[in-house]
Amino acid sequence: MRDVRPKSRAMALGSAGVFVTATLIAGAVAPSASASTGSRPGQDREARGAAIAAERAAKAGVDWQDCPADWGLEKPIQCGWVTVPLNYAKPNGKQIKLAVDRIGNTGTKAERQGALIYNPGGPGGSGLRFPRRVTTKNPLWVNTSKAYDFVGFDPRGVGHSAPISCIDPQEFVKAPKADPVPDSAADKRAQRKLAREYADGCHERSGEMLPHMTTPNTARDLDVIRAALGEKKLNFLGVSYGTYIGAVYGTLFPGHVRRMIVDSVVNPSREKIWYEANLDQDVAFEGRWKDWQDWVAANDAAFHLGTTRAAVQDQWLKLRATAKKNPIGGVVGPAELIAFFQSAPYYDSSWVPVATVFSKYVAGDTQALVDAAAPDLSDTAGNAASENSNAVYTAVECADAKWPTNWRKWDRDNTRLHKNHPFMTWANAWMNLPCATWSAKQQTPLKVKTGEGLPGVLIVQSERDAATPYEGAVALHKRFKGSRLITEKNAGSHGVTGLVNPCVNERVDAYLLTGKLDAADVTCTPHATPKP
Repeated sequence: MRDVRPKSRAMALGSAGVFVTATLIAGAVAPSASASTGSRPGQDREARGAAIAAERAAKAGVDWQDCPADWGLEKPIQCGWVTVPLNYAKPNGKQIKLAVDRIGNTGTKAERQGALIYNPGGPGGSGLRFPRRVTTKNPLWVNTSKAYDFVGFDPRGVGHSAPISCIDPQEFVKAPKADPVPDSAADKRAQRKLAREYADGCHERSGEMLPHMTTPNTARDLDVIRAALGEKKLNFLGVSYGTYIGAVYGTLFPGHVRRMIVDSVVNPSREKIWYEANLDQDVAFEGRWKDWQDWVAANDAAFHLGTTRAAVQDQWLKLRATAKKNPIGGVVGPAELIAFFQSAPYYDSSWVPVATVFSKYVAGDTQALVDAAAPDLSDTAGNAASENSNAVYTAVECADAKWPTNWRKWDRDNTRLHKNHPFMTWANAWMNLPCATWSAKQQTPLKVKTGEGLPGVLIVQSERDAATPYEGAVALHKRFKGSRLITEKNAGSHGVTGLVNPCVNERVDAYLLTGKLDAADVTCTPHATPKP
């Protein structure tokens, strides 16, 4: 569910990926009674390990310094490190360092309410840019930034935090790639071979990390960061996959939560993590793809792609067929097209840019599409970041749950779904197929539930979200008693708290600043529709 980067093969929660593509002390909190709540043997050991790590971190704090120049984080943002165990069941064993950054609250000392920690999703997303919402004076966060330090971090395996890798980054972005939609059994065998090779590459390059690349471990890391910051309780904003981190944290450490907002929610049902969640996503993507096509058709005067959804779809199918026969510009095949066009059903902010490029192509401007969709092999740093993000995505999803190992189940489920939901289904399947041959240990998902001391959580969700379908928000709402759900009706952009919608924005501010929740759930009208 990480943010889509059109020139990368790495995409959010299933997409055209690599195969197409104790003691109360300074700031620490004693483990809550339900901190050992889990679903498997060893959870108690991990709870004790997390308490030990948090106690150490509270004593050590963070040695804040100017950020390294190549991190792209301007002053007064500061950076530092928090040390955590690789394996919480062995807290005195190998340690890894997590990169964190912060910017102090902009209000007075009396106004300060602590640190607000952010995760943008993924798995595989970096939160280090969160403090830039203050330095860039993002108007949506002016009020909140008066009260809170904004804190970001690279989760384990991501970016500067003991990064993992599965394949050489330059190999990862080479183009063109095969059409994700298979024409034959041979095509499927080829994709299965690539998936096995990718899974093997992860083991070869990052094997020591893989068993510990789980969401519960990232939630434990989050609690250690909280302690290192000197915070008795956690204020957290999680978006997309970050909502699952929040759900797991709230289950493991309910008494450590002060305020929590989860935006665009992963379904926390144990049955959904992660295989079924990806199938649900295929259906939701098709719906939002059609929403975008309807909008394009309604704005035919600007884009000239057809006055009906069917006409726009015909143009899309023609483009796919052309790219399949001969990659456009020699580099843009069907996989690259999926990588670029899927940003439209993800984010309304992509509606105009994607339609504009599409329109230019149909009008004869091939280069516009190549510039937008082709990988940039010269972007060494960007390609390394994309490869790392994809590796973390795969590692976390494969480690969090047991996946089907029988290819016939994958084939049957995706063949059935593809008939009526062709936009993302097979691309999503290949993205996740390494989990079928994953050699590292796979866990049983945590049972997400309300624990003693968990305060009211604010849940925000658009009704037609493609990446995290609406049912996920409803499922978490049922599990977290006392939570409130804000629904953005007739909208589908992923990441609602970043959009201008006063009905949502005012409630987010009120909750973070005062702890206020509405007496009942709220339905908001949609944010403004993009205009060409």
